Amino acid sequence: MAAGTSRLAATRESDFPKWYLEVIKHADLAENSVVRGCMVIKPWGYAIWEQMQADLDRRFKETGHVNAYFPLFIPKSLIEKEADHVEGFAKEMAVVTHHRLKAADDGSGLVPDGELAEPLVVRPTSETIIGESFSRWIQSYRDLPLLINQWANVVRWELRTRMFLRTTEFLWQEGHTVHATAEEAAEETARMLEVYRAFSEDVLAMPVITGEKTPEERFPGAVRTFCIEAIMQDGKALQAGTSHDLGQNFAKGSGITFSDKEGEVQHAWTTSWGASTRLIGGVIMTHSDDNGLRLPPSLSPHQIVVIPMDLDDEVVAAAQELATKLRGLAWRRAPVRVHVDGRDFDAPTRRWEWVRRGVPLIVQLGKRDLGSGKAMLSRRWREQPDRELLLQDEIVAQAVEILEDAQTTMWSEAAGYRDAFLRSDFTSVEEIAAAYESGFDGVVIAPWDGEADMPERLAKLALSRRCATLTRRTTAETCLFSGNPATQDLVLAKSY
Repeated sequence: MAAGTSRLAATRESDFPKWYLEVIKHADLAENSVVRGCMVIKPWGYAIWEQMQADLDRRFKETGHVNAYFPLFIPKSLIEKEADHVEGFAKEMAVVTHHRLKAADDGSGLVPDGELAEPLVVRPTSETIIGESFSRWIQSYRDLPLLINQWANVVRWELRTRMFLRTTEFLWQEGHTVHATAEEAAEETARMLEVYRAFSEDVLAMPVITGEKTPEERFPGAVRTFCIEAIMQDGKALQAGTSHDLGQNFAKGSGITFSDKEGEVQHAWTTSWGASTRLIGGVIMTHSDDNGLRLPPSLSPHQIVVIPMDLDDEVVAAAQELATKLRGLAWRRAPVRVHVDGRDFDAPTRRWEWVRRGVPLIVQLGKRDLGSGKAMLSRRWREQPDRELLLQDEIVAQAVEILEDAQTTMWSEAAGYRDAFLRSDFTSVEEIAAAYESGFDGVVIAPWDGEADMPERLAKLALSRRCATLTRRTTAETCLFSGNPATQDLVLAKSY
């Protein structure tokens, strides 16, 4: 990148989709693969995912879950046991039918050979293969609850792909639990939804709406599906995590039974829940600006980068000494993550690289600063990164406070534009349609009777029913779509 260049080719205002891809490119997060619909997650992007993994994994274990791993390949016969499940995923499944390649007889290349006795589905989600194991692991009520999480990749064919948001292969975690009662399964579903909400808001600084999916949007085979929906800077909604109460549906399909305390054999109740690398896309569209990526300190792999402006030994040593002092600090019960960038590039180029990668604090230290004991501090989390010359001791003394200020400010900014996008004052379908047709690009909160379909006029505007809020956000007594008594509030939005 050219030294001193401060803007991307596209802005959020001029071309949001292009801007999104520009941020990914210039932050060096990922690139398209030679495999259609897949991406290569580059080191900085993967480091962000590792931060997410570490925090979520801690939260899962604090709620009693343990990690395991199950096969990537699922026999077609297991998939077929779940009719609703198959119907929901059939068009997205990748299928392996042969187990080797051989040279073509005409010398034209390699061709499949050795047809499998039973086709194998490449994991689109793991309820069926995990259920097969659970049916053998569980015999008695004493084996319950069984609380398992898996970190894995999944494959779902996608017609239109966009890095991090929708790719043929993506990384995620999927929780799978088994319970002795419907009440325990419902409690688990709610507990994990709250884990996702807290993680999104406390770590990603990404405010969300919690709600329940409409019947048409439920996970295939689920009794109830709950979600967190985040609102991006362009007003579109992003499903950021889901938690499913599967009732006894999958237990019956997989034969997961147990003897209760009275000795009666019954089917168990199960749940599943998951979040994926889509969260990285959510962070990009929640926080980034026209200079590139912005990361909240709780998520950034490096919270502070120290740049020796001159690469002679004395300056580099001073930068390392300052970094050591900063690493001795703790923010939110963890050591501050500090990196020294001593690469052989000119200093402005190095600085702008970290600006575009979104590191919250950047400290520059030059030869002339050695005598004064000062250094230049840039606060990247501000949309216009400011630069302030401070004593190094002042930087060390203020670093923790600045990181906290960055986290809370980024949260407040995101919550502010999220709330600005929400409208609950519409009184008719016609009024909603007219607003979108006139350029409204936000989110509608509409009173709903829990059953009325999406009006055709709104569906034609590419609006979707994101979820029904868990608590009422309006005081209206009448459903906006049917005229019947309203029991819930429905979130309508364009989405990713």
